[in-house]
Amino acid sequence: MKTHTIYSITGLTCNNCVAKVQAALAPHADFVEVTLKPPQVTLTGQKDNVDTLNTILKNVGNYQIGAEILSASNVKNSEDSKSFLTTYKPLILVFFYILLVTLAIEAASGNFVLHRFMPNFMAGFFLVFSFFKLLDLAGFASSYAMYDLLAKRVYAYGFIYPFIELGLGTLYLLDYRPMLANAITLIVMTFSSIGVILAVMNKQKIRCACLGTGFNLPMTTVTIIEDLLMAGMALWMLI
Repeated sequence: MKTHTIYSITGLTCNNCVAKVQAALAPHADFVEVTLKPPQVTLTGQKDNVDTLNTILKNVGNYQIGAEILSASNVKNSEDSKSFLTTYKPLILVFFYILLVTLAIEAASGNFVLHRFMPNFMAGFFLVFSFFKLLDLAGFASSYAMYDLLAKRVYAYGFIYPFIELGLGTLYLLDYRPMLANAITLIVMTFSSIGVILAVMNKQKIRCACLGTGFNLPMTTVTIIEDLLMAGMALWMLI
């Protein structure tokens, strides 16, 4: 068990600020959670003192950690204390709704056709996930750059990626150039999963950006499954 400390913070004005502060502080604690309302920083296993952390934050913006609000020893990591269903409720609901709609389409067609079900499911997946990312494009790009291999090197890729998902969703929805859509999906999702796998293997306690910045989802094997599921469907349809 490690010390679990909550600090006040000034300078936060939007979700993009939250993502920037979380990214800056991530290497300096075992777990970091930043909230906009209330403006607080929660650190588990803090590795540096407040003065050092404030020096780091000055390099990314006008942010400053203030007074310690709560500190407790032997408190479990907040992510561990949550149940799986509580933590991943937004992601589970999104998948459920997409699955429900695609199954309804199959039911209305009178028979279940796998090669019709999968493109419709993938259309729903990409369109819905791109929607959440586009709600806060700058915030997503900042979070995505924390673990995606290409976004780390080319920051602009984080701004482009949601539009790639939007384009793929549209192609699947219209059933236009399916082989091209499947090939792009296989490449993009396989490459994306590499960064996620490395982050999970290195036990990085960072937020998954799959649903943008609107939800605080942790980066775990669930994210790996999500990416590889899309890559696997694309590969199946290519074969």
